[in-house]
Amino acid sequence: MALRRLGSKSEVFHREGQHWYCTSGLPSDITVEIGELSFHLHKFPLLSRSGVLEKHIGEFSTDDGSICVVQFHDIPGGAKAFELIAKFCYGVKIELTALNVVGLRCAAEYLQMNEDYGERNLISQTEGFLNEVFGNWADTIKALKTCEEVLQFAEELHIFSRCINSLATKACADTSLFNWPLISPNNTESTNTPVLWNGIYTTSRPQPMGDDWWYEDVSFLSLPLYKRLILAVELGGMKPEKIAGSLMFYAKKHLPLMNRQLGLDDANPGLTTSIPSEADQRALLEEIIELLPYQKGVIQSKFLLRILRISMVLHASPSCRENLEKRVGAQLDKASLEDVLIPNMGYSVETLYDIDCFQRILDHFMSMDQATAAVASSSSPCIVEEGELMEGTPSLISITMVANLVDAYLADVAPDVNLKFPKFQSLAATVPDYARPLTDGIYRALDIYLKAHPWLTDSEREQICRLMNCQKLSLEASTHAAQNERLPLRVIVQVLFFEQLRLRTSISGWFSVSDSLDNYQNPNANLALTAQDRAAAVEDVRERISDLEKECQTMRCEIQKLVKTKRSWNIFCRRKSQNDNSTESKASSLKAPPPALVKEREKS
Repeated sequence: MALRRLGSKSEVFHREGQHWYCTSGLPSDITVEIGELSFHLHKFPLLSRSGVLEKHIGEFSTDDGSICVVQFHDIPGGAKAFELIAKFCYGVKIELTALNVVGLRCAAEYLQMNEDYGERNLISQTEGFLNEVFGNWADTIKALKTCEEVLQFAEELHIFSRCINSLATKACADTSLFNWPLISPNNTESTNTPVLWNGIYTTSRPQPMGDDWWYEDVSFLSLPLYKRLILAVELGGMKPEKIAGSLMFYAKKHLPLMNRQLGLDDANPGLTTSIPSEADQRALLEEIIELLPYQKGVIQSKFLLRILRISMVLHASPSCRENLEKRVGAQLDKASLEDVLIPNMGYSVETLYDIDCFQRILDHFMSMDQATAAVASSSSPCIVEEGELMEGTPSLISITMVANLVDAYLADVAPDVNLKFPKFQSLAATVPDYARPLTDGIYRALDIYLKAHPWLTDSEREQICRLMNCQKLSLEASTHAAQNERLPLRVIVQVLFFEQLRLRTSISGWFSVSDSLDNYQNPNANLALTAQDRAAAVEDVRERISDLEKECQTMRCEIQKLVKTKRSWNIFCRRKSQNDNSTESKASSLKAPPPALVKEREKS
């Protein structure tokens, strides 16, 4: 920490209540009133150093010996700064530090303590010490904080701008080019063991500095000071990624909602204990959003969506929320389902999630994608229509990712019974058909919605099923759809038709591939065949055909034998059954006569 000692005399001031007295032994002849404090001093030490005090003393001096009273209620730095000035005028020992030099410099200018009233006066002393302060990062931060107390004077004397420029220059500098090993400002630990570095023994182990080394230090600044610093580093050519990182760090530190019920991944140990008011948080949020870089992909979609949620909770201005929605829409392909599921705020809402907000974000993405496709088609004649985009192009990849996100989003919000049919249909129809290589996702969302809304009319069911391309269903989805009683009959018929068509195509493809492999297994050798080789090949084919005919004849004979054997077995079985029947009839004829016939025979 920078330090400069001035003066050589011992302490001659003491305080009694609201009064300061000089114990030099002489009675005071001037009283300087600053606020509620009164300084009882002597004229000569003051007027010999200050042009303003000389003027006031000359105006209020009288011959009757009364004490001169001077009031400086608007002096920069207040009574604390004037106390040090009084000691400086008396030659008492004082220390200039980064915490008091700004106030002293402004007060010295206010009192005209320049070189006309003595060499090495306070203006030159404080100005020289400020140059030392600006050479140190931590001291400059401290000096910048004190500028708020005397902001008007610090602006006029360019102290404030010099602090900002000094910090911006250091923040934009490449840490890898520094000659001395840098220690992270967050790391207060030091090792006592000397370490040899670049031929020099040092008690601190050199540690590499990351791009975020300055984030925490500047996060303690107030919003006006921080805003000026961010604008300065932006003008200094700092990368947008670093600026965005600092803004994200600052937001997490000063917005309690960023760390509450939002599942913040990285804990922030430097959170402020006092919670600012809702109005202050809203103002801070809107300022941070205005400072965010506009380059696409610089800020994570996760962070933007969290900020969007907070803006709804804090009732930020519509322009602020629209700004965030456009930023999210520009990089919607990088968002996750968990983040876009934004709950509805308020008590008069119908749906659980804010469908309208997601619709606006999606519309902005589609407008950006169409603009990109239009530019690409004008520069590349190969791309004519959006449905004919080459596979693997960035536009098609991004819109396909968004289509998957929309289908997953629809599946999550579909069970909501308050989700109206027009909203669901509009959201699903925003994504074009070519963006869905497979329609399993939209089919799943449709099925869930039809199950949760059984009161839909047949016409509405027909309309909602037109969002699904039956040709792009996978085998598993087609099997499920063919047995789905919630789908209209026309859709089921379409699914079965396309499934049968796909099966026919697959079978014909198999045969075509097999023929191609047989015919073109070795095309170079076929072209090189001679007449003799061709004759040999034809003879080989004839032999194979003859062998196949013999095998077929043998198989026919065996089949005939089997047929004859089967017939003989059938005849044998029939004869056996007839013999069994005749035997049973004879046995039945030999049975005992009925009782009536026996009685007649006995009578005769």
